Amino acid sequence: MATRKLHLNAFLMGVGHHEAAWRHPRAEPARIADVRHYQELARIAERGRLDSVFLADGLALWGDVGHNALGGLEPLTLLAALATVTEHIGLIATVSTTYNEPFHVARKFASLDHISGGRAGWNIVTSASEAEAHNFGVERPAHRDRYDRAAEFLEVVTKLWDSWEDGAILGDRRSGDYADTTRIHALDHVGHHFRVRGPLNTSRPPQGHPLLVQAGSSEDGKEFAARFAEAVFTAQQTLQEGREFYADLKSRLGRYGRRGDELLILPGISPIIGSTEREALLLEKELEELIIPEYGVRQLSGILGVDLSGHPLDSPLPEVPPPVDGQQSRFKLVTDLARRERLTLRELINRLAGGRGHRVVTGTPEQVADQIQKWFTGGAADGFNIMPPVLPSGLEDFVDHVVPELQVRGLFRTEYEGRTLRQNYGLARPASRFEQKAPVAS
Repeated sequence: MATRKLHLNAFLMGVGHHEAAWRHPRAEPARIADVRHYQELARIAERGRLDSVFLADGLALWGDVGHNALGGLEPLTLLAALATVTEHIGLIATVSTTYNEPFHVARKFASLDHISGGRAGWNIVTSASEAEAHNFGVERPAHRDRYDRAAEFLEVVTKLWDSWEDGAILGDRRSGDYADTTRIHALDHVGHHFRVRGPLNTSRPPQGHPLLVQAGSSEDGKEFAARFAEAVFTAQQTLQEGREFYADLKSRLGRYGRRGDELLILPGISPIIGSTEREALLLEKELEELIIPEYGVRQLSGILGVDLSGHPLDSPLPEVPPPVDGQQSRFKLVTDLARRERLTLRELINRLAGGRGHRVVTGTPEQVADQIQKWFTGGAADGFNIMPPVLPSGLEDFVDHVVPELQVRGLFRTEYEGRTLRQNYGLARPASRFEQKAPVAS
């Protein structure tokens, strides 16, 4: 039996995940819309043999542009540019099922998969923000309605990817047959949300289906992940919480005829790395001193769905009601953290500044590797979504110092297993549901 290996994704966000990253001397905020910045990051991640890079996205201005350096490049466009300067690393983009149409999304991801030679992945979101809804002139759908639409959306997109069978393109110059039309299929999908005839006007992606990724941890989100996702980006603060989430989500796969190894669970981790523990703690302190408390309060107010601007910074978080349609899983994570560790509002803001609810691990490369190994071998993770606090330096520190430590321990690859994202994630390439089966001999 092959030894189980870690999977590592680099979550690329502007000039770093810490909310004050742009103010730090190691950051270059002027490069936040520079494609060369992201190409450099992708090459660094590929040098470390990471599985993939990931771009988050929203359909509204996020946060407070007066106090934070915000990106905004459309992720699929940007990933196509990253594909041209890399060969192996996966390219994962966030796209919403609430404010898009299945045909557009199917075609764009099929195109990225062709451009990259089979390295595309789709992070599926349902868009919880009211601001996003207002940019499309509608009211935000209810939580359950968003997931209901997402399920049908996925059904249509995967049918469109399957609408061209492998081998449909013949390119037979002698006969004049470019394609075998018996292997190209209309969908004639008629559902509650969509009517789509098909077929797709792009041939089948190299991976069959680009990798399906999901990030919601609510009950609806976990059920959606168990049904569709092949990788899950998640956030837990403690090892026990990680184990419980891991066991819960894996246990749901059987009802959809899936095995546990068909879905990878990748918690987020923001590593603050120093050559000594003191050096790492000093970097953490430098970043905390750059936090603007008023900005942090507004960010936290947005997460919790309640205005905290009048609450004293050095008092505990007040009791707040859970959201009905907002970010339910992140609300629970943040309020549980505040209660468990008895944090003041100021302390909670500082804790969230590094990873918005994801774990921040501060220490030497060996100490960071220890934490990764503990979760990986302790039944809490199949790998990690790496969120460097400052970019590019934080990613360089991880690739040049933590990755070699993980390789020495036999936990992480030294060379890529294949050329596609699925091959490197150890996931099968799905066959087209329309594929013609050879007759069984009697």
